[in-house]
Amino acid sequence: MDLKKYIRTVPNFPNDGIMFRDVTTLFNHAGAFGKAVSQFKDLWREYRVEAIAGIDARGFIIGGALATKLGLPFIALRKKGKLPFDTVSLSYELEYGNAEIEMNVDSVGPGDKVVIHDDLLATGGTAIAAAKLIKDQGAEVVGFSFLVELSFLKGRAKLLDHSSNVMSIVKY
Repeated sequence: MDLKKYIRTVPNFPNDGIMFRDVTTLFNHAGAFGKAVSQFKDLWREYRVEAIAGIDARGFIIGGALATKLGLPFIALRKKGKLPFDTVSLSYELEYGNAEIEMNVDSVGPGDKVVIHDDLLATGGTAIAAAKLIKDQGAEVVGFSFLVELSFLKGRAKLLDHSSNVMSIVKY
């Protein structure tokens, strides 16, 4: 199944010149959604993984399904102010401003082996922040997975400082 045909391209969103890759159309198709989750399960089943961390918000969708398929806990990495319990957070810079990501203090511990999942890899800024946040708690980043990778933005190269395992199943 060619998953690319289930991803809608929206020109000039959110700014002129941007070709936005809308993965919600893939989520709307049960067969394509299931195929994506199965492909990620196959990619990670040979690694020693103890948890899947999904990045707010679209990273929750496949990340949560993947964690369930692998029988692993799911860790929510949220935007600042969205978690009601005690949190740890990390501020980081993006190409268009600043952001902050956080998780519950008890989400990971020393030695935990975590895969970070998000819907799309562009420049890698948010995934790097997620990796730093997880590593600051003593956990290990086993790898990263993305439904879509915008290869021309070279985000993959930046992630290699945190793990040599960077998986994506649709590339533009």
